[in-house]
Amino acid sequence: MSNGNRASEIAARLRERIETSSAGAKLPGVRELSKEFQASAATVSAALSELTALGLVRAEPGRGTFVANRGQLSEPDYSWQSQALDRARVDANRASRLGGYGTPDHIPLSWGYLAPELVPSEELHRIGSRAAKSSRAWMMTPPAGSPELRRILAAEYRADPNDVLVVSGGQQGLVFAMRTLAEPGATVITESPSYPGAILAAQSAGLELASVPADANGIMVDRLADELERTKARVIYIQPSYANPTGAVLSAERRTQVIELATRYGAFIIEDDWARHLGFEGQTPAPLFTEDPHGHVVSIFTLSKPASPGLRLGAVIARGPAGERLRASRTADDLCVAPIVQEIAHGLLTSNVWPRHLKRLRAELTTRRDALVSMIQSAMPSIRIPSVPQGGIHLWVRLPQGTSTQELSATAYQAGVLIGDGRHFFVDEPPAPFLRFSYGAATEAQMAEGIRRLSEAATD
Repeated sequence: MSNGNRASEIAARLRERIETSSAGAKLPGVRELSKEFQASAATVSAALSELTALGLVRAEPGRGTFVANRGQLSEPDYSWQSQALDRARVDANRASRLGGYGTPDHIPLSWGYLAPELVPSEELHRIGSRAAKSSRAWMMTPPAGSPELRRILAAEYRADPNDVLVVSGGQQGLVFAMRTLAEPGATVITESPSYPGAILAAQSAGLELASVPADANGIMVDRLADELERTKARVIYIQPSYANPTGAVLSAERRTQVIELATRYGAFIIEDDWARHLGFEGQTPAPLFTEDPHGHVVSIFTLSKPASPGLRLGAVIARGPAGERLRASRTADDLCVAPIVQEIAHGLLTSNVWPRHLKRLRAELTTRRDALVSMIQSAMPSIRIPSVPQGGIHLWVRLPQGTSTQELSATAYQAGVLIGDGRHFFVDEPPAPFLRFSYGAATEAQMAEGIRRLSEAATD
């Protein structure tokens, strides 16, 4: 997680102190400031870096940090940028919640990645060390990715390796797909509630958003048909397996119906398959891609969720001209994913580490899910859990009508707990107050403490 918010708070308080200090005055050391603000050294260092960037302080190695001579500074004027930049496309508030927030001291009851102890760090270190010795790790790969890795990724989707585009994580895959499959100003339909990153990807591509309600069986097909007719949209975004935030799985009947609708209206389906390896009981349903021979389904795969948040690697799998356009656009962006990252991913996926890790991960996530459900039901009985997910890392809950999730999230933050404000998962106004919890980011002890603090915050 990012410690940016807390660091900015400390920087603001130090700035007040600096304004009444003379030039050349020495600030307390990092250790002293850490104790004063009850923050980590990393957070305090980030605050000081922010002040340095503003020209308010100067750091002298070995001596300390000093108040800068403000008489030499001129107040910047950025007003011209507002006119030059025109209207902002991306919702900055939603984006700040997606990329990371909080401090290392916050309890992550809502977070989109695995806790450090669930990541196969030692195994990745060994695989990474071997990968670094390979000559292929330091040579360019084809823009679409290394042939060896593409063959591995294609197998689970029953795709031709030439239909695979290796990208730097699922989020980049979403941006590529949204930007390529629709022109700016066109409409993309998303299930509701939905992954905020998909909403941001659509905004970044200059697309209009329309939403269709989803229930425990996934997107409501009759409402989807109405929205396709109304908007003439050519792109549908869904998460067929263990959707974020609800954990819903698209039913077998609706899988067929969604593909039939895409065929009838000449639309693409962007299948966000982020939870492919995170089903707890039995096999995760096959990718929707495997049921569509005509190129309507474009699948997004990621290793960052089941393996490690630092392993920024994913894939876009697409057939026909759409796939060709996606692969062609790669050369306009960054030529290829870093070859050493591709080598590490290939090494992981072809080793016996991978199945062992997934087996351990599923067992641990199941235990943590059950623990979190039990804690919420015991400590906060007014919260309703519509459905207990059978995979993924998130738990979606409904609060009593009239609860302000914005105020509760802010109060929880002040209490040192991160929760997911349900408003961020809807394109428009939410129909009821919801929160998203995550059971993959915190230990059971952390979850117990977080729920205790949240319960107290909710009753204050």
